Amino acid sequence: MEIKPTYLGTMIALATVAFGLIAAGAWNKFISDLIALFLKPGNGVFAELIYAVLVTILAIVVIQSLAKVAEKEQRVSSSLPFVKKQD
Repeated sequence: MEIKPTYLGTMIALATVAFGLIAAGAWNKFISDLIALFLKPGNGVFAELIYAVLVTILAIVVIQSLAKVAEKEQRVSSSLPFVKKQD
């Protein structure tokens, strides 16, 4: 039985997204619990504001870090003599 490359690529993408969602949920719970340690229950909107700001800052830092890694990888791979250059 032959597995088509597009099918395999789709399954890998779906599995990656699924595990990403699980990881996001775990981080969501961790950050919520961490904020709850410092804010007493009943602070509702204020606690949610702090949570939203912290998650936004974390997302920006992670995205910028990943962009720098991708940029560095692109520079390194384009300088290799055996890598075919893209037009």
